[in-house]
Amino acid sequence: QVQLVESGGGLVQAGDSLRLSCAASGRALSNYALGWFRQGPGKEREFVAAISLSGGRTTYGDSVKDRFAISRDNAKNTVSLQMNNLKPEDTAVYYCAAGSFYSASSTYYTREDVYKSWGQGTQVTVSS
Repeated sequence: QVQLVESGGGLVQAGDSLRLSCAASGRALSNYALGWFRQGPGKEREFVAAISLSGGRTTYGDSVKDRFAISRDNAKNTVSLQMNNLKPEDTAVYYCAAGSFYSASSTYYTREDVYKSWGQGTQVTVSS
């Protein structure tokens, strides 16, 4: 089982940028597809972004498309989420997740149940 620890959260203003990182230990991240999910206050957890094993396929939730970018660095065993033009509705706890799978379907990457390892989350608060 891979252990995941998120960092980089904080309090920012609308329009600002923030970069989240997720560091892995215990296993090499090169064996996993990686995703970011978030849960806002009073909301269910939702899919944000995912990246395939090779890094060749990225998938984004509709609300973050064109603003967020996911990337992976297998040499450093990390996955990152660059968040630009942040909005108050992006306020949430952000979780990284890892799953040992490959799929040709982008929709598959949006499912929570395919990720077996989860971090504890990092809080992102965007003020208006």
